[in-house]
Amino acid sequence: MDSLRKMLISVAMLGAGAGVGYALLVIVTPGERRKQEMLKDPRSREEAARTQQLLLATLQEAATTQENVAWRKNWMVGGEGGAGGRSP
Repeated sequence: MDSLRKMLISVAMLGAGAGVGYALLVIVTPGERRKQEMLKDPRSREEAARTQQLLLATLQEAATTQENVAWRKNWMVGGEGGAGGRSP
């Protein structure tokens, strides 16, 4: 009986955590209307395109190197010497 109670409490806690996480995701993520407004603004569109380019370049570099690019202080800056002051 005690193990059943512990299991139910654990499931309830996991469900509550998942619910809070989902609620935060819904609050933070822009809606479809906001996305369309952002795409109409040229500066936002350019910024989104630049971020996407940097992300893809970082993923390509990570796929071709043995260096752990996640340890960089600023992973959005590609190229040599971006290892956060550490040498490879």
